[in-house]
Amino acid sequence: MVNSPGFGLAIETSSRVGSVAVVEDGSVVAEEAFSHGLQHATGLLPMIDSMLRGRGRSPGDLQQVYVSAGPGSFTGLRIGITVAKSIALASPGVKLVAVPTLDVLAENAPAEAKHLVVVLDAKRGQIFTARYERDSGGDWVVREPAHLDTLAAMLERAARPLHLLGEGIPYHRQAIPNSADILITPADSWRPRAGVVARLGLAMARRGEFTDADVLAPIYVRKPEAEEKWEQANRP
Repeated sequence: MVNSPGFGLAIETSSRVGSVAVVEDGSVVAEEAFSHGLQHATGLLPMIDSMLRGRGRSPGDLQQVYVSAGPGSFTGLRIGITVAKSIALASPGVKLVAVPTLDVLAENAPAEAKHLVVVLDAKRGQIFTARYERDSGGDWVVREPAHLDTLAAMLERAARPLHLLGEGIPYHRQAIPNSADILITPADSWRPRAGVVARLGLAMARRGEFTDADVLAPIYVRKPEAEEKWEQANRP
């Protein structure tokens, strides 16, 4: 049932440090982080299996899987999405929720932040980004959804005072003016976490926002560089 999440799993593999969280009856009961040394989905599955068995459960007991869907690391996103799809295909009763990664990151902003731009490096002088504003209830409202842009252009459009958050900040510091109304959040807030993926995923599940395994795909925003180069080399 949509309103009864039961036993679930959250997967976050979009950044340099990944994590997995176990959910029971709407609450995160276990969370583990790992370095982004994984190159294949098979490296993540034993960790998930160990976490579930530590709760006296197995993958077959899962009812919902919440996966951070991007944008972010192309390799990392493929791993997380592949694992989520594999679990759902092995257990047809599992429901999948694709959680936008930049929404997950926005939840790391300090409570006093009113305007926020998320910054992830997209190389070539560009960023993967989204812009948010707090509503009267303290929740984030998306003013610009995930897209490819430059930080300079985003700063021009954003209201002040503005908080910046994300692992792309060190790569684009030259675009950040020395201004008291542009605030860079602490570096420990720059990575998304599976516990937040779980919280946002649960809210989406309660609204019935599920994704079928056969259509679940990463939100890349831009094609991987290798794919772009192949297309350029094979243009007629």
